Amino acid sequence: MSEPQRCPWCGNDPLYVHYHDTVWGRPEYDSLALFEKLCLDGQQAGLSWITILRKQDAYREAYDRFDPERIVRYDDRKIEDLLGNPGIIRNRLKVQSIIRNARGYLALRDQGTEFAEFLWSFVDHQPIQNRWRTLDEVPTTTPESVAMSKALKKAGFNFVGPTIVYAFMQATGMVNDHLVTCPQHSVCSELSK
Repeated sequence: MSEPQRCPWCGNDPLYVHYHDTVWGRPEYDSLALFEKLCLDGQQAGLSWITILRKQDAYREAYDRFDPERIVRYDDRKIEDLLGNPGIIRNRLKVQSIIRNARGYLALRDQGTEFAEFLWSFVDHQPIQNRWRTLDEVPTTTPESVAMSKALKKAGFNFVGPTIVYAFMQATGMVNDHLVTCPQHSVCSELSK
């Protein structure tokens, strides 16, 4: 029997390895943590995740720790400050998307919908346990990510296409896409019980 090996996508970068081993695939149920992660996954569009991961602390500082109440009050001056911040991706559409997503988050809340409950409903409130052996088997979208993407867009969010949403679902443990040869597969399976 071969020695268990971590999923190969994280390579040897210590930050990426730590993220893989301690965050990715672990079920997250906190609404604000889910909001932050969804926003960060949207920032990844067209880039690699490691780029955003390296900027995560700068994003938290720039966006008031992803507090939707504060973000919705950003004015033109704050937007210009963000566009001049070298610690984040300085793309106007991506900056505006976080503000738009904060509005969507608060609109759902004001309708009596808790964000975590809303998101987890797309997987029947239980992580999907996949059993992939190679990265080639792992999909980039699923019917669940397509449905979540449509619902998020309807709720006013953007940068939430089905591929971004599926990456978000993987990262937040809504699906366990660690390869079965990875020690984290069984860890995440146990965490979801």
